[in-house]
Amino acid sequence: MIKQTLFLTMPVSLSLKDHQMVISVKESDEKVKRAIEDIGFVIIENPMISITIPLLNELVENNVSVIFCDNRQMPQSMLLSLDSNRIQGENFREQISIKEVLKKQLWKQVIEYKIKNQSLLLNKLGKSGNMLKPFYTNVKAGDSDNREGLAARKYWKELLGKDFSRERMGAPPNNLLNYGYSLLRAATARALTGSGLLPSFGICHKNKYNAFPLADDIMEPYRPFVDELVFDLYANGETELSKQTKSDLFRILFCDVHFSKVTRPLEVALSLTTASLARCYKGEEKSIVYPLI
Repeated sequence: MIKQTLFLTMPVSLSLKDHQMVISVKESDEKVKRAIEDIGFVIIENPMISITIPLLNELVENNVSVIFCDNRQMPQSMLLSLDSNRIQGENFREQISIKEVLKKQLWKQVIEYKIKNQSLLLNKLGKSGNMLKPFYTNVKAGDSDNREGLAARKYWKELLGKDFSRERMGAPPNNLLNYGYSLLRAATARALTGSGLLPSFGICHKNKYNAFPLADDIMEPYRPFVDELVFDLYANGETELSKQTKSDLFRILFCDVHFSKVTRPLEVALSLTTASLARCYKGEEKSIVYPLI
């Protein structure tokens, strides 16, 4: 089931009544109710929004990701459940105790799928995606020779032009990419907790200041889906993070992605991917399940 995403930009008060979120417009009698079981994400952008603790607890119990934005309206932090899976303790133990050999094999798969999706996206857009084939067909365990970085240099130049540089604080459409990736990261973290995994224990990403390194790991092959959406927006002249542009970027959570036998919305696909990762940790499977563009 596809969950709703609530994007809150006006000063409102959020509270709980009868297992529903009550959205009360400040200085008005207007109230809107939303069933919490239908919500997947709540994005709080306006600093004047107030929210009650009982509502936060109810959202967490239903594995709803609550995302808080900074003063630039960029996603900055999120609230996630740490008890959203019946066998979570067992999964945590399996996750924490995996061997370095398995980590390197899993990271090899992540990078193969990421570069392959980059290649497929370039081909889909009428560009030279086949030039990336030597990179995703020669990834070593742990990507020890940095095929990811080598492929990225060619990928970005081919996708957005030879003058483009992928930098977090760089010129547009870097701002659009940043926002799209932030949404993808939040969705991935939510899917991981739903599969009984700790987002704070990564496979490759290990920065001590990073609270969700596993989300950063697992989302890598999904990044080209964001890239495609940003490419279309940028081609149509969008360079600023307006309300409409953000709304367009939210569509990434609901776009169809294709597995070998089924097509699913990206939000659902992430759960399939994270569930397969949990099975890999347990030794039940050897491969992470990822979609291809």
